[in-house]
Amino acid sequence: GRGRGVSGHIALIPAAGVGARFGAGKPKQYVEINGQTVLQHTLAVFLAHAQIDHIAVVLSPEDDFFQTASNHKISVLKCGGETRAETVRNGLAALLQQGLAAPHDNILVHDAARCCLPATALQRLLDTVATHPVGGLLAMPLADTLKRANEQHSVAATLNRSHLWQAQTPQMFRGGLLQQALAEADLSQITDESSAIEALGLQPLLVEGDSRNFKLTRAQDAVLAECLLGQAQESA
Repeated sequence: GRGRGVSGHIALIPAAGVGARFGAGKPKQYVEINGQTVLQHTLAVFLAHAQIDHIAVVLSPEDDFFQTASNHKISVLKCGGETRAETVRNGLAALLQQGLAAPHDNILVHDAARCCLPATALQRLLDTVATHPVGGLLAMPLADTLKRANEQHSVAATLNRSHLWQAQTPQMFRGGLLQQALAEADLSQITDESSAIEALGLQPLLVEGDSRNFKLTRAQDAVLAECLLGQAQESA
């Protein structure tokens, strides 16, 4: 148990998606890479980190793929919704109701499909956002030139990228604040937790992420994940 008033760090992993774009015949979080599922690789990052007190995996009620979590640090919540935002809202409500999290605890929402999150990036988020009143997220300043297309897929404009960042996860906010933000937001418009917090008029902190912390979206992404996870195992 933690001392009263000390904020814990709880990872919330929404894993209720069906992975339609991935096209593997099963949700992408259950695709195997180097002998373990994508979700197992993701959970391993948080299990290995001393500052993470607990991990909640939020699954679809119909999920038959998840292998029982034998680790006391993991809770499995079968209350996933139709969208990622609903899944996070339902999972957070369950955490607070069951006393697994308190409103002042830091909730780190992380995509199940970002299975190559380096421990250094996770540490940077924890260290940088610890004293921030709102919370924050990992993100990358855009490196590529951005083009806006017209209906014919021709270039309509080149966009100035000087202040543009690509959001990653984890995104870390106090449980009570995140619950309020998700309760007040139109969930159909919420693509990440930060956007719900922003809708309250608050400004989350951007913390530089890592290009290895990419999200498996298409089948060819598994090749990259395999390389990165293989390297990490060799250097461990």
